[in-house]
Amino acid sequence: MEENKVLETGSEPVLDIENLVIHFELEDETVYAVNGVDMKLGKGKILGLVGETGAGKTTTALSALRLVPDPPGVIKSGKIMVAGHDMMKLTPAELQKVRGKEVSMIFQDPMTSLNPVYTVGQQIAESIYLHEENMTSKEAYKRAEEMLELVGIPAYRAGDYPHQFSGGMKQRVVIAIALACNPKLLFADEPTTALDVTIQAQVLDLMKDLIKKQGTSVVMITHDLGIVAETCDDVAVMYAGRIVEEGSLEAVFNQTMHPYTEGLFNSLPNINEDMEELKPIPGLMPDPTNLPKGCAFAPRCPYATERCSEKVPELKKVGEHHRVACSAYEDPSFHIARRSK
Repeated sequence: MEENKVLETGSEPVLDIENLVIHFELEDETVYAVNGVDMKLGKGKILGLVGETGAGKTTTALSALRLVPDPPGVIKSGKIMVAGHDMMKLTPAELQKVRGKEVSMIFQDPMTSLNPVYTVGQQIAESIYLHEENMTSKEAYKRAEEMLELVGIPAYRAGDYPHQFSGGMKQRVVIAIALACNPKLLFADEPTTALDVTIQAQVLDLMKDLIKKQGTSVVMITHDLGIVAETCDDVAVMYAGRIVEEGSLEAVFNQTMHPYTEGLFNSLPNINEDMEELKPIPGLMPDPTNLPKGCAFAPRCPYATERCSEKVPELKKVGEHHRVACSAYEDPSFHIARRSK
């Protein structure tokens, strides 16, 4: 059986996840959130983790920081290595040292990520003070002011509270906190969702610039394929807790192979076509408490056959930097009908 690897970008990946399975065990039912994810990410690379709401993207990211709420969340199996640390074996005290220093996360909503009763300078300085040895609180605050300048906010505003900032500036503060200790790995969960298009572009440009300067590896969690095209080196498409297609940006965008990825692209507007209506993917994501047997996408797939409901397809190599999990490719003549770009 071929190993399922999302990325192979060096012998010492910054992120290495193998066979990750996460359930949320509730009183009356079990939510099968992540169902065997494998992922590798090399230094300085940006991976776009794409999929609909409920696909398991954020839960996968939270597991890498050991932040899956337990209970009800249970990591049933899997290896999680971050910057050489076995996250599954670290004590709470050791995890505290690794979070923020080696791995950090930009959470989805900047409006709720900041504490309203502390100044933004205090919140940035706290992260620095906790992780930088032999640094006084005064030095940490000075560094916090420098981080604000780095993300385009004047240092004197370190004394202001979150409610005194716009949405875009709050997101910049969150980025400053996440990057304050130069982490080796950063998870960015829908980092521009609440921002207008102009501010989105500014924030993404800022992130790309800072990441390049610091050599940080990034997992960009998003449903926006435009953001992926602008920022990412590689792409992993997630559906119902599994990776269904992954590879380099060029391979996934230009040689799309999974029917779900095809559906994502075909549901986007195309300026080169005169269309009265968009073409959405029919149906809904499956109930994570009652996943269908075999391929979870089969009930929505226009190419599904009886064999699709018999077994879960493996993620198989179809090119040098491209893998897909679809049993239809057992037929060498099979191809999808990706709409022209």
